Amino acid sequence: MSDRLGVGIVGAGRVGAVLGNALRAAGHAVVGASGVSAASRERIEALLPGVPVLDVPEVVERAELVLLTVPDDALADLVTGLATLGRWQPGQLVVHTAGALGTGVLAPARAAGAIPLALHPAMTFTGTSLDVARLVGCTFAVTAPTPVLPIAQALVVELGGEPVVVAEEDRPLYHAALAHAANHLVVLVAQAAQALAAAGVAAPDRVLGPLLGAALDGAVRASSAASSGTTAGASGVASLTGPVVRADVRTVQAHLAELARLAGRDPSTADVPAAYRVLARAATTRALAGGRLRPEQAAALLDVLADPPGGAGSTQEER
Repeated sequence: MSDRLGVGIVGAGRVGAVLGNALRAAGHAVVGASGVSAASRERIEALLPGVPVLDVPEVVERAELVLLTVPDDALADLVTGLATLGRWQPGQLVVHTAGALGTGVLAPARAAGAIPLALHPAMTFTGTSLDVARLVGCTFAVTAPTPVLPIAQALVVELGGEPVVVAEEDRPLYHAALAHAANHLVVLVAQAAQALAAAGVAAPDRVLGPLLGAALDGAVRASSAASSGTTAGASGVASLTGPVVRADVRTVQAHLAELARLAGRDPSTADVPAAYRVLARAATTRALAGGRLRPEQAAALLDVLADPPGGAGSTQEER
């Protein structure tokens, strides 16, 4: 964008302070930020030095671009409340960063003449200056009314990101996909690290780092093949290795037994056997769909991986 804007940040959490810093670096002026907690005020001081800490209505009143980076569940009430106070201004850009929401949540601001934009960076934030560099090349989901879509895309480019247009009705599915991948990956790694530690491995991270890095690279490449419609790629298992795609039923049985014993010794790992079963079943069905398993091999695996009579989280060894 060629015009420099006065930016107001409502909610200087991990995302807001970082995006404000990036917009400032792009030449815009951050005219105010709101932050209630001590952590938010510290981020403002560290990432937005010299920016005044103001009440939310005053931030909105001063800004030509309002960046709403509050918790998703608080967004609708915030927008409606500011509309009731008459704070939204005609021509004002109103941007939120909630992944699962489009511009519908900004309807009260739009009714007052503001321009609604929904931008979601597909990355995790630490709330430090390290995030600013990570914005470069980061994909942003962009949702906006067609006439102003170029404005949203231009803002993303200024932040160093790559805009990808996501339709209003597709935002919840888009966000579910990201949460499933990133959040559940964290859980999976934590579970694997616990099992390795219990197996006597002193530094689980050193074992998992190279292995998961290679697996992630292969999985991302397989997702590209899936979009092209190739047989193995369509099921997302072109790069899958391990006992499931080898139909090593006895190995899978041994895994389940060992994980059950681990859960019996350490209650904090009680979720691991059930998670293994669910993910191994998914791998089996996808390997079958991708032609990497024969039907009889998949059937044998699914029999072993079925939930035990006591429920999804229990095994014969635990009872």
